[in-house]
Amino acid sequence: MNAQTERLRLAGGAGAIEALRDTPPDGMPWRGIAVIAHPHPLFGGTMDNKVVQTLARAFVQCGWTAIRFNFRGVGGSEGAHDGGVGEVEDMISLVGQVAPSGPLALAGFSFGSFVASQVAARMWAQRPVDQLVLVGTAASRFSVATLPPEAHERTLVIHGEQDDTVPLSAVFDWARPQSLPVTVVPGGGHFFHGQLPLLKSLVVRHLR
Repeated sequence: MNAQTERLRLAGGAGAIEALRDTPPDGMPWRGIAVIAHPHPLFGGTMDNKVVQTLARAFVQCGWTAIRFNFRGVGGSEGAHDGGVGEVEDMISLVGQVAPSGPLALAGFSFGSFVASQVAARMWAQRPVDQLVLVGTAASRFSVATLPPEAHERTLVIHGEQDDTVPLSAVFDWARPQSLPVTVVPGGGHFFHGQLPLLKSLVVRHLR
């Protein structure tokens, strides 16, 4: 993503996990570590996805160290796709390795939002998350976690009005029982083509 991007090899439940770390510019107040999950591995999702890169840029711009990683079986990550179960375990393991303490943010796009939601819910009692950003949340395809009420003011949910991969109605069906607000991008599709600068600005506004 930039000249300072650092390649990492971390430990996952099925072997090594490939990851990238981007850090804020020197002199910027440091705010914590953000771990970002990519879309579905079986449909071409990787840590180099444009939405995932946009999320990383937004976090870095706001003083967070951003960690993107490839789920098991993707790129240089060992193992095979595990339907979300192993992927949740891997993300929890990664958090323990790259952010064992201090401020923590989780983010995800599509399938990655499902994984990030499950990780946040699982960890909350021992490790509350400072910021949670869910984009294109795959609520029609996976069991996206119900978030603790204390997480709501720290959570940003963004969805495209015209998403034909995950219908907006499915996200509202997930969010409604929680009274969790959803930010809708007018005319936006699942991959936010032509609207990545707007997506980034929405995330930056939330983080600031």
